[in-house]
Amino acid sequence: MPPPPGGYVPAGAGYAGQRTDGLAIAALVIGIVSIVCSIVCLGIIFGPTAAIMGFISRQRIATSGGMMGGGTLALVGLILGIVGFVASVGWFFYVVASGAFNNATATPTG
Repeated sequence: MPPPPGGYVPAGAGYAGQRTDGLAIAALVIGIVSIVCSIVCLGIIFGPTAAIMGFISRQRIATSGGMMGGGTLALVGLILGIVGFVASVGWFFYVVASGAFNNATATPTG
């Protein structure tokens, strides 16, 4: 069988498979960090960051025509970002309601 004409490369020949979108990986990592750091209320910052990165990554993957993968990573990062944000907000209100920031303790006079 003769070689294909010059410049023609069969689909998939010499190419690696789908490459994972870096933004999807970043969304996953930041989502995990938002969960871990929600106890010190840093999830308020990291949560929306992860959710936005995951959303943008899912859009990029959907419009890549199958060239990029990592949709599941982006979705998990998005979900973890939302959970980290909600956990941070909940923890913040719990701490405020428990009076941890209220330093008005009874002091003896006299």
